[in-house]
Amino acid sequence: MIPPQEASARRREIEDKLKQEEETLSFIRDSLEKSDQLTKNMHRVSLYSSGCPGTHFVDQAGVELRNLPASASQALGLKVSILSSFESRLMKLENSIIPVHKQTENLQRLQENVEKTLSCLDHVISYYHVASDTEKIIREGPTGRLEEYLGSMAKIQKAVEYFQDNSPDSPELNKVTYQKRASDPITDGCEPPCGCWNLNSGPLEERKLLFERGKESLESEFRSLMTRHSKVVSPVLILDLISGDDELEVQEDVVLEHLPESVLRDVVRISRWLVEYGRNQDFMNVYYQIRSSQLDRSIKGLKEHFRKSSSSSGVPYSPAIPNKRKDTPTKKPIKRPGRDDMLDVETDAYIHCVSAFVKLAQSEYRLLMEVIPEHHQKKTFDSLIQDALDGLMLEGENVVSAARKAVVRHDFSTVLAVFPILRHLKHTKPEFDQVLQGTAASTKNKLPGLITSMETIGAKALEDFADNIKNDPDKEYNMPKDGTVHELTSNAILFLQQLLDFQETAGAMLASQVLGDTYNIPLDPRETSSSATSYSSEFSRRLLSTYICKVLGNLQLNLLSKSKVYEDPALSAIFLHNNYNYILKSLEKSELIQLVAVTQKTAERSYREHIEQQVQTYQRSWLKVTDYIAEKNLPVFQPGVKLRDKERQMIKERFKGFNDGLEELCKIQKAWAIPDTEQRDKIRQAQKNIVKETYGAFLHRYSSVPFTKNPEKYIKYRVEQVGDMIDRLFDTSA
Repeated sequence: MIPPQEASARRREIEDKLKQEEETLSFIRDSLEKSDQLTKNMHRVSLYSSGCPGTHFVDQAGVELRNLPASASQALGLKVSILSSFESRLMKLENSIIPVHKQTENLQRLQENVEKTLSCLDHVISYYHVASDTEKIIREGPTGRLEEYLGSMAKIQKAVEYFQDNSPDSPELNKVTYQKRASDPITDGCEPPCGCWNLNSGPLEERKLLFERGKESLESEFRSLMTRHSKVVSPVLILDLISGDDELEVQEDVVLEHLPESVLRDVVRISRWLVEYGRNQDFMNVYYQIRSSQLDRSIKGLKEHFRKSSSSSGVPYSPAIPNKRKDTPTKKPIKRPGRDDMLDVETDAYIHCVSAFVKLAQSEYRLLMEVIPEHHQKKTFDSLIQDALDGLMLEGENVVSAARKAVVRHDFSTVLAVFPILRHLKHTKPEFDQVLQGTAASTKNKLPGLITSMETIGAKALEDFADNIKNDPDKEYNMPKDGTVHELTSNAILFLQQLLDFQETAGAMLASQVLGDTYNIPLDPRETSSSATSYSSEFSRRLLSTYICKVLGNLQLNLLSKSKVYEDPALSAIFLHNNYNYILKSLEKSELIQLVAVTQKTAERSYREHIEQQVQTYQRSWLKVTDYIAEKNLPVFQPGVKLRDKERQMIKERFKGFNDGLEELCKIQKAWAIPDTEQRDKIRQAQKNIVKETYGAFLHRYSSVPFTKNPEKYIKYRVEQVGDMIDRLFDTSA
């Protein structure tokens, strides 16, 4: 076989000679072309000179040929001879060059094959060194040098594929695929798949693929990075994130950094490698378990922080109450009346947690999109949010359960905790649905299920409250002694006032239970065709108006029944007056009067008429006093005529009856109460005018009549004194 260097030199020499011959050949071709042209001309001349009849041109050509000098003929002969010699030499050259050219091509092909073979050998030999080159890196792990580690894993992957495809029985495949512990007396000196490797297999998995070990190290690094750098979101940051939506002032968006940027890059790099080469989805389970724990702990931390902040500040901040929160979650808002502080804390904390879940879940999904492959994102996200979502739903069901027990106890103020929660859940539902888009149906249905449960228990509470108002027992011990506003009235009005903050919520509760038929409200066909939770605002308002009128009607019936407990009709009238007046004033001070007017246009006028009727009933209690001195009941005396004993006695009885009745009524009614100062003064003044006018006329007529020797015994009070006594009515301190 010719050495490569000698063959290369030989090839260059041949190429040079070939180039020279090609130049010579080109010159010869040009000469041959000229010779051929000359030969053709000569042949044409010979044809015309052979005696053919022709033209003048042929004859002339023949003459010219005949006249050619001898030197030209000699030159032509010389050229023909040269051409013949060249042709001969060219044939010889071709016969000698073509074999050399073919040999050169063969040599070139051989050289290329040698170079390719050497390159393939180098490539194959590199696979034989992969195990030794990468073992140390794989053993030390990817921490701090991820790119180098992934490069080594790529080498191992290629080596495994090569030996499996080309030499599956090669010992080198075992070196790449099997690793054993150092200084093992059982396996030292043995090569897999020797049986001694299996003898020492156990919990530490003596027989382990190098590639699998590397992959497990990457999974371990993934878990380590996620565990070490995943932090619980601070409550203050969550509150800033929540309040950012309600701030009137322009603020920078609050950005949550769940992982440092450098760590996130490594996590994403490992994730992509495991998906592409590891063919393993276990890291996705690791991811969602770690992030799920952090999400759940963040929400629980917010709840605990909110409780502590609320207890230290006295009154909690609540997103259910419009409030401009600037820079602290513990800023005091205006406190709503009639709410238990502890109940407020639990309710508002839950509302915060719901909002926090939405914001944190949105942030978690953005992080997940970078780490998890697209076709696994929805499923992984579904698993990630389950613990936190289940916790919220469980707490919501606990609220429903507590409300259900409160309804049984007729503790309707506790049920009010459902209303702000339900309103917030329905307000947040669009965001909830967007966050849960693509998750399992069971996950999507959790919030609607909780909303339905709250609407159901809320509607039952409203109905039971109305029935309880109607059926509250008439117990004498439970009646106010002074005829003031009954506790039932104040509680009922307070409950209705608190519903004003949740008009749409309460209306939707009633509508969701199809209570329109109960109140005989005609439904709009467009409304009945919609779902139970999408009734129009106007229909809900009408429904709530009718419900409030029903409660007020039940309250009025119950008050009438309770008023009969009083033996004194005047006290009964004062009791009804106080309650009717309290109801009317409460309706006027709030939006309740407008809400009632939606279905009862004459409600305000009706209450004023009831109040006036009770005032008149009360005033009739004074007739037994004023009847003694009324002019229509007095006899007519002739002036200057001496009174008879019977007439004097009658006048004495009139004075005495008036005095005793006045004193008795003032004593009794002084202990009664009319809380409304305006109404109290109005009733006093009206009664004082009536009594003073009647008593003044009576006193003017009989003060100068000699009906007794002791006038001071019967004329005990001047007109002004009577007025003063009446001014002290309904005032125990007077």
